[in-house]
Amino acid sequence: MTLKATFLGISLLLCAASGHAQTSVTVYGRLNVAIESFRNSSDANGNNIAVNRLSNDRSVLGFRGAEDLGDGLHAIFQIEGTVSPDTGAGGIAARDTRIGLEGTKGTIFGGNWVTPYNGATSSLDPFYPTTAGYMSIMGNGSASTTDNVIDTSSFDRRQQNSLHYWTPAWRGYSAHIAHGFNEERPVNGAKPSLTSLAFVYDEGPVYVTIATERHHEYQGPGLNDSGAKIAFAYKFGETRIATIAEKLRYETSTGTLERKSYYVSLTHQFGNQEVRFGVARAADVTGDSTKRIGFMRKGEDTGATHLTLGYDYILSKRTSFFVYYTHLRNDRNGIYDLAINSLGVSPGSTIKGIATGIRHNF
Repeated sequence: MTLKATFLGISLLLCAASGHAQTSVTVYGRLNVAIESFRNSSDANGNNIAVNRLSNDRSVLGFRGAEDLGDGLHAIFQIEGTVSPDTGAGGIAARDTRIGLEGTKGTIFGGNWVTPYNGATSSLDPFYPTTAGYMSIMGNGSASTTDNVIDTSSFDRRQQNSLHYWTPAWRGYSAHIAHGFNEERPVNGAKPSLTSLAFVYDEGPVYVTIATERHHEYQGPGLNDSGAKIAFAYKFGETRIATIAEKLRYETSTGTLERKSYYVSLTHQFGNQEVRFGVARAADVTGDSTKRIGFMRKGEDTGATHLTLGYDYILSKRTSFFVYYTHLRNDRNGIYDLAINSLGVSPGSTIKGIATGIRHNF
């Protein structure tokens, strides 16, 4: 059965259900493609290359709804899949997919969902989730959908087999917690699992979050990884500024790896136009481990800076045209790459280029 036929079948089933029990069913999506022209000073083979391509920036197609169970309680569901306008590929439930309950005591659900640690700051990056996204540095890469063994480095992840609880918001305060169950059996005997937590204050022009995540035995038995970050954003008029500070720590069989990173973004909208800016900086990686984890390995001059400047022309509430210039410069021994639509790098590589595209939400 083709992906198109599968989505059509699900849509018909949801429409039939809505006629009986569902209080609301919504079909939604995002189509986001760009023509990109990049120059990489040193790819994985050490070659200076130029790349011109049409890229998909995580387009999606989804269905979500709720059933009123009475007394303020609702059954909720969502099925969200990947769509690739450039190639025609896709997966029916490869993105945020869940089933659960929502009521006055909060929301609880299980499925394949973005972790609280990831979700706490992703909206502070005006280029998320594109080729220029801050995941090149913040979170140490991007895992669009993963479990406890497919990707053992990224803290920017959508976790399979996870249970989530979101508290009700109270005077702007809320908390999100998730646990990724140990359903994998690595040959090394580890029992990997994930726990993620975010505290958020979101009221008026102010947004503040503190988040932490623990990866249990991702690098082997008895070895645990951790991430911690704090972020602040403030909006005055049509301008918003945001800052993030993050620390990642990995335990490996040969020792530890630690790294601090920082991010600042600025957006300003005037009429139907918007200017966007973001810059991320990774400090040198410290520790005594001889291993490489994601984009991190120990040593001097192992940091990187990723800067992006963009412009959006808003054609309607749902459609916009965008262009941005992005520049990822590794220090002499840095090995950072684009987190989405990567190019491959050698130590000290610099990637720079321009992207022009169109985004439509429905």
